[in-house]
Amino acid sequence: MSDPLATRDQALRQLRRTLTDAGFENAALDARLLVLAALDISATNLITRPDTLLTEEQAGKIAAYTSRRLAHEPVARIIGEREFWGLPFTLSDDTLVPRPDTETVVETALQLLPDHQAALTIADLGTGSGCILTALLYELPRARGIGVDRSFNAARTARSNAERNGVGERSLIAVSDWASALAGRFDLVVSNPPYIASSVVLGLDREVRDYDPALALDGGTDGLDAYRVILADAARLLKPGGLLVLEIGYDQADALQRLAADRALDVLRIVHDLSGNPRCVALKRT
Repeated sequence: MSDPLATRDQALRQLRRTLTDAGFENAALDARLLVLAALDISATNLITRPDTLLTEEQAGKIAAYTSRRLAHEPVARIIGEREFWGLPFTLSDDTLVPRPDTETVVETALQLLPDHQAALTIADLGTGSGCILTALLYELPRARGIGVDRSFNAARTARSNAERNGVGERSLIAVSDWASALAGRFDLVVSNPPYIASSVVLGLDREVRDYDPALALDGGTDGLDAYRVILADAARLLKPGGLLVLEIGYDQADALQRLAADRALDVLRIVHDLSGNPRCVALKRT
């Protein structure tokens, strides 16, 4: 959609107008991210050299990115990565796009761990892109962790992201159906499992429904299937006094507390996200 002789700034303005006219709420940010990715330049480079002419290849890439965005493909999917906890994460078709609300899991775990210099052991169940485990290892310099995912492609992506962010030597990624392949006990277990009721999945926003993997969304009839599996394994996985921190749906806090009571787990806190909704539950093995 961009003239091959257009400048960077002209291309950015044109894309912003196109997305605005199409009704995209974050048109300015989307346009900026797409242009930066298409040109493979930094934000500073774009600001300081706005009058640089596009090549035909660059213009073609911007046009292709524009078409994909107009089809409501998420920007993170188009450019192939998303920032989480200030770190870059590569995406694949088998991984969720990391969301800001999931940072609540990382923040809560860090708040509850008394010694960030301890040689902790961490398990991340359904690791996906590896964003939770990688962020925790980034903040806990002596910790070691394992992330498991039933998808080979997701596990491969998580492995790549751990290495990309400098924690590869302290992490192991395995293909496993939840904790079935894990032995030993951990100081901390974390998870952002699928928690959307099956009947609700088809009604999700198209950018989620059409582009996020169904296995990472569908939590069964009541959205709680994965939690039942994880909580049933909690006593085996956690050291005495170990922590379990889970992302939850906005309406699942009461149900999680009931499930936890059946497994002799103490609920330490329910944490709300930036929108004020319950988003994370922290539990402790008694």
